[in-house]
Amino acid sequence: MMGTGTTGHGPNSLWHARDGHDTTGRLLRAATGSGARLIAEAATLVQGWAVLADPIAGAVYSAPAAAAADGVHAAAAPHDHPYSVQLPAAGAVLVLAPAPTTPAEHTGHVAATTAALLEVRGQRAAELRGEQMRLHTTLLRLLLAGHADAVVDALGGGAYTHVTVYRLTGEDTPAAHQVLWRAVRPTLAPHADACTLLGRLDGELVVAEVHRGSDDGRILRLVSRLCERHGLLAGMAGPLPLAEMSTAYCDAAAARHSATPAHRIVPADAIGAPRLAPLLPAAPYARWAAAVLRPLDPAQQHLLLVWLRTGSKPSAAEALGLSAGTVRARIREAARLLDADLEDATVRAHLLLALRAPAPADAAADFAADSDSDSDADSDADSDAAADAASGSGSGSGEAALRNAGEARLEALPAGILDTGAVRAWAGGLVDGLEPRLRIALTCWLRHHARTAPAATELHVHRTTLTTWLHQCADHLAQNLADATVRAEIHLALRITRCGPDAPADLPRRGGRTYRRA
Repeated sequence: MMGTGTTGHGPNSLWHARDGHDTTGRLLRAATGSGARLIAEAATLVQGWAVLADPIAGAVYSAPAAAAADGVHAAAAPHDHPYSVQLPAAGAVLVLAPAPTTPAEHTGHVAATTAALLEVRGQRAAELRGEQMRLHTTLLRLLLAGHADAVVDALGGGAYTHVTVYRLTGEDTPAAHQVLWRAVRPTLAPHADACTLLGRLDGELVVAEVHRGSDDGRILRLVSRLCERHGLLAGMAGPLPLAEMSTAYCDAAAARHSATPAHRIVPADAIGAPRLAPLLPAAPYARWAAAVLRPLDPAQQHLLLVWLRTGSKPSAAEALGLSAGTVRARIREAARLLDADLEDATVRAHLLLALRAPAPADAAADFAADSDSDSDADSDADSDAAADAASGSGSGSGEAALRNAGEARLEALPAGILDTGAVRAWAGGLVDGLEPRLRIALTCWLRHHARTAPAATELHVHRTTLTTWLHQCADHLAQNLADATVRAEIHLALRITRCGPDAPADLPRRGGRTYRRA
């Protein structure tokens, strides 16, 4: 599409072949330098501004920089800018806004030549892209294997310390990979503030932004636009230390399981920190969590956290890169160490709270605010716990410490921890107003770990009926019931607010085939 606001009349509008030859030479010389120089030369030649606008990245090059927003808007809505010239170029849109005195023929020649040179540069970049993509994939695999120092050396020794990981899936992943590559324009230049690695691993698009501890959000914005445009779902984790790349990689996959078309990119910390946790008294909550999790090492705790976030063992196995059988075996071992039934919905909800609890040191301020007598008692308890931990490092000593902890068990939270006004207000605000049939059906479904068939059998209703009720529950609660963390919170809220057993036998019956009596 082309449009100019000049007519080409008057002595200043004369344009000759010699001018075209000189213009082409200037643009060619600029193109041998960089794309930014080419756009700057085009802006100079039309005595206005020039922008190369990408639908994902926004302004790729802009001369002057202040024209970037106008160029992006002109590319998106050309009819609103009739005095500019827009031409497709290298997967983006070249926008030129000439001065009123610039001849239309001259502007058209500059636009056509610049667009052609951008295409040549794009083709040359595409020839090298395959090799560069393979290099990025290799560096990603090295990071996942724990060779962070080798990757930093390959990136020029830029003193990189942290990484932010994105994992994207969808039918249009190959095309999205190409688009994001053009938008990010990744380089391995040394001493840069950040370096972005892009690669496709096992059918997923993986983006790892390696930086020095601060994330400016640029990659997040690009990934968000990419997900909307190509219908992808994404999980994000980080920033985390480079040495914890594998943890960030697993957490991003767990977060992606909570993504929906309404919320296409989900941060790992958004699903890992239930809304209930900040409302619990910090000191007793942290001490209880530390006590119940004492038999587990960090790797076991992380596996359980991924399992509870994703909601199923196969999904956890996919996120962790393990076989489903290995995940099942490790969960059974964790259940033995915890001396708890991890098939119980309440135990799972309590375990998720324990895994996301603040460290005991984080609760020090609240702990110091207690009365002197409480502080002394707590100090004695902590001293006893430390002595028990020092007496033996094996799993047997951990189990003994857990048994000696009294109330520190997954089956029950510390006394009174859920009896605060803030917790009850949260629970009431979440589930109050549900009709009895919906409340009973939702309670039963959550008890069966979101499996519709066994829940419908216990309720003596058809699966289609139960599915309809669950949609009504989701609409009433304004919650995503596909999110395992959301389901755990709702399960606890139903227990906090229940006035009766919420048993299937109490389900209101209206007769007929749909509502069969037990």
